[in-house]
Amino acid sequence: MRVTLRGALCMGVVLPLLVGGTASLIVAQAVRPGHPAEGLSAEELGENEFAVVAEGLEIPWEVAFPPEGGILVTERPGRLLHINETRESLEIDGVHHTGEGGLLGLALHPDFEDNRWLYLYLTSLTDGDPENRVERYRYQDGSLRERQVIIEGIPGARIHNGGRIAFGPEGYLYITTGDAAAPQLAQEPDSFAGKILRLRDDGSIPEDNPFGTAVYSYGHRNPQGITWDGEGRLWSTEHGPVARDEINLIHPGVNYGWPVITGSETREGMEPPVIHSGTDHTWAPAGVQYWDGSLFFAGLRGSALYEARLEGGEVVALVRHFFNDFGRLRAVRLGPDGYLYITTSNRDGRGR
Repeated sequence: MRVTLRGALCMGVVLPLLVGGTASLIVAQAVRPGHPAEGLSAEELGENEFAVVAEGLEIPWEVAFPPEGGILVTERPGRLLHINETRESLEIDGVHHTGEGGLLGLALHPDFEDNRWLYLYLTSLTDGDPENRVERYRYQDGSLRERQVIIEGIPGARIHNGGRIAFGPEGYLYITTGDAAAPQLAQEPDSFAGKILRLRDDGSIPEDNPFGTAVYSYGHRNPQGITWDGEGRLWSTEHGPVARDEINLIHPGVNYGWPVITGSETREGMEPPVIHSGTDHTWAPAGVQYWDGSLFFAGLRGSALYEARLEGGEVVALVRHFFNDFGRLRAVRLGPDGYLYITTSNRDGRGR
């Protein structure tokens, strides 16, 4: 079996297309679960397994697939694109693009085809300071209407804004938040920084949330990816300090340790990662997608698509695909056509 991917790229085989241009593309390729441990390179793929879907994007962050076709893409400076036969662009009011902040996560409601609800995670300014929030819109006829703030007051900064949002199997909205460059906030239960949050689609709090608030888990540094495996388990990718990047299996109410423990360190009452990148290697993991027994996650500084093969709640192998072929990778999403879509992030201020 294989899964094919389509994603957004800015380097490697498409570099000549981008000289003097703007950032990033959307590309299609094939990843074969069970491939030898050295992984695949772009040169090994046939012409039917790789395609650039869109290029000239400006720091694309997330992708989603509306039922009418095409691809929705957030650009961090504050635009929502609908890429189909044509390219439509909507400016999102109130976005403050600074450092790692701006327009980040995107999610479509599970009943989007009927209610047309679209959710965005964005950084704004509140009394002159960066702050993150999630907004809901009705996306119809190429426009956004009926803006509603779902949650606000998420601490923001130039770095560590988290920003991934996704609906879980039970229909609740999950939100990853960073520590906003204030590590101690990750351990404070009353702060939304350094957390995974869980809400109903209207922003209300599910009755079974562990603390009676939006907080689902805490002690996170900068989680930028969430996905659910075939058994409904929630997984998250998280940026570590310098190295020690993490893959965590998320349970309600659990403390994942930042900044008290990192990597292989342990402390009573704190959960270490299922695996981490070690002290000498950095993934800088971003988006993650479960497919056919593996977690596929994007590496920013790692410049690769990683495949973590699962057996139950354990990672039994880690494979690195397309190492240095495309540079920094940000989003990984499985499209309705069976392709994986990935976005590059080579013009985000930290790439080339």
